[in-house]
Amino acid sequence: MALEHKHQRSEVEEDPQSSVLMLFTEIIVQILLKLPVDSLLRCKSVCKSWYSLISDPHFVKSHLAISTTNINRHRLIYSTNSKGYSRSIRTPKIIKFKTCSLRDVMYGNSINALELDYPSEHPFRNVWVGGSCNGLLCMNVGNGVLFIWNPSTRNSYRLPPSGCDKMQIGYVVYGFGYQQSTDDYKVVELSCYETDSIKHETLFKIYSLKSGNWKKVGVYPHRYSFFGSGNYCNGVLHWAAMKDFASSSYTWFILSLDLATETFGEVLQPVYDEGDKELALGSLKEWLCVLCNYRGIRTDVWVMKVYGVADSWTKLVSIPCLTDPGRDRLFMPLCISNDDGKFLLKFGWTKLIVYDSKNNSFSEIQNSDRCLEACTFVESLVSPMPTAGLGDI
Repeated sequence: MALEHKHQRSEVEEDPQSSVLMLFTEIIVQILLKLPVDSLLRCKSVCKSWYSLISDPHFVKSHLAISTTNINRHRLIYSTNSKGYSRSIRTPKIIKFKTCSLRDVMYGNSINALELDYPSEHPFRNVWVGGSCNGLLCMNVGNGVLFIWNPSTRNSYRLPPSGCDKMQIGYVVYGFGYQQSTDDYKVVELSCYETDSIKHETLFKIYSLKSGNWKKVGVYPHRYSFFGSGNYCNGVLHWAAMKDFASSSYTWFILSLDLATETFGEVLQPVYDEGDKELALGSLKEWLCVLCNYRGIRTDVWVMKVYGVADSWTKLVSIPCLTDPGRDRLFMPLCISNDDGKFLLKFGWTKLIVYDSKNNSFSEIQNSDRCLEACTFVESLVSPMPTAGLGDI
């Protein structure tokens, strides 16, 4: 054994090039991990070894982990509409999506946006974002047509139809998130059906990107009213919702869906003040966030600092009413700065604002056109394809 060990050590000592090559490869990996996605896409054309390295699932995950903590890799994406090709009011307006650096929005108060060609076979359709996770967006282009899209790599995948009955459906909302234990991305469809003129039921379906199939996970004999797409946080999707919205006794609640167990629950809320209010959900940093809008008075921003612990709800700031309380109100939290108390928020129907809590001032983002919908995403190499693997871009 001693001779064998000595012989092996001698071989290593006689082949210093092997150690140098390993060190050189590790240095290359560390350099590549620090590059943005557009540079990495060009690097894939350098040689086969770089293509294989950048496509490797471990590299993709390591790059995502680094990007998540770097604000320079975070971007804002928002939709706007053009005037269309005709002056006829019957001609639908064209929905466009634009993206820009999140840092520029937070600290520049003006943006230089790049227009993106989102995945759609019919450019005149209305388009909504059904969720954002790890650099992937779930895009709803109307009539139940869904795409998983990576805006950084421009790759997309069209989901098969969910099988919902469009003739009976009242409305539908979506959610999109990642199940870490199985390395799987899931789309959730929540649709409200009118079974007759009085009764309603809400149907829940889940699509697994790994299996490539839809499945029904529940039917509830209630009419739920959901406000916005599902918000992903800590492996769980969340919706701000109401039961029996038409009645005078409605109450807000936060519906949750654990993507690992595929079970529904309800998140305990902060202790709000009395008064007429409405809720909006979002994520600030790694926290679940609630905007509680007291119409005509103020908007409170709450975050759950320890997920699942009701006592950890913390009110970060109270934002005073900006303008006409009956028309303009804060809709969605998009981003919070790390140390200077700035909040990026969707305001009203078409505006983006930055609220500085230290001096109680507002700045409207210029050059953002008519911002219809907005969300943030992180640049990533994650593939939207169901079978190609995480690193195949």
